[in-house]
Amino acid sequence: MNPRVRKVVPLADYKLSIEFDNGESGVYDCAPLLEFGVFRELQDKNYFQLADVLDGTVVWPHEQDICPDTLYLDSMKVHV
Repeated sequence: MNPRVRKVVPLADYKLSIEFDNGESGVYDCAPLLEFGVFRELQDKNYFQLADVLDGTVVWPHEQDICPDTLYLDSMKVHV
């Protein structure tokens, strides 16, 4: 099982700064999702900023979420 999300900070250009429960950090680009179904609402930059963590993944108030495995595997890892 891949690590789960511990913390998320929405960034500019529809990116998320994510801290995983294994101590790694990464940046996930949501832009490719914005034209699909329920993710279209994320185009609203104010709404995008409402990203939060629930049960180890990133969620928004209207029940959009991204698979935690996708967030981990597809994020650009950041070494601090």
